[in-house]
Amino acid sequence: MLSEAQLAAYRNDGFVVIPGVFSLAEVAELRAVTDEFVCNSVKVAANDEVYDLEDSHSAAEPRVRRIKAPHAHHETYRRASRHPAVVALLEELWGSVRFDTGKLNMKSAGYGSPIEWHQDWAFYPHTNDDLAAVGIMLDDFTPENGPMMMIPGSHHGRVHDHHGPDGRFCGAIDPNTAGIDFSRAVPCLGKAGSITIHHVRLVHGSATNFSGRERRFLLYQYRAADAWPLLGFKDGIEKFDELILAGKPTLEPRLAPVPVRLPLPPAANQGSIYENQRATGRRFFEAAAAERAVAAE
Repeated sequence: MLSEAQLAAYRNDGFVVIPGVFSLAEVAELRAVTDEFVCNSVKVAANDEVYDLEDSHSAAEPRVRRIKAPHAHHETYRRASRHPAVVALLEELWGSVRFDTGKLNMKSAGYGSPIEWHQDWAFYPHTNDDLAAVGIMLDDFTPENGPMMMIPGSHHGRVHDHHGPDGRFCGAIDPNTAGIDFSRAVPCLGKAGSITIHHVRLVHGSATNFSGRERRFLLYQYRAADAWPLLGFKDGIEKFDELILAGKPTLEPRLAPVPVRLPLPPAANQGSIYENQRATGRRFFEAAAAERAVAAE
């Protein structure tokens, strides 16, 4: 159950961190499966349907930055995506829950890639905004290892332009023109087994992992049953309804007066947000790191 304080935080700030949702045993199992995937990545030389690799990845030194749709590749990940406690929390928010998809973002010690400021809503607008991502912390999240950074209350604001200089979608906000006070950003910190829930319209991002500790974050996307994707569902209504985790399917999408900006034309670089953001020319977190280094000299 969400406490009144947690409900208020989600509604007002757009995110909440809930400790101890996954047991230590569940976290250990997820870590072990993740280690297997990283070990198997030595056979992969380029991004594919499972792996998104760091540019410095090699067989001698495997460096995975994302496992794509992990729930489709291992039963342990699939169970985590349907964890009863997670479904119950989301059902409290919306009354019904439909699964969308997921990814495992991995910031390895010392080099894990940043993700530029963005709103998830820019990637997959729906008929209403009862959508959220749930992040499962597989490691302790500290200020040093690249935790997710949130701009509180930004889910109440506008949908920012996520298009690049070439006019194509690039999956990142221009921090110089967005009018956002990034000094207000709040890190999502917690022990392994904690989860985050963040609203689909919340502005967020994450810096490079400069620490000596890994930061593995299993993220699943969910929506209310009556929230329908504006860009369609390619697998058909039967598969769409199989994704219902709580409540009943409906053929009556709820239309809410929410701002929408379509992610079209599509990004020049496909495959993941990391690839989309290659075209931005915007490197907020790299610039911030460079400024800190100069200030420390």
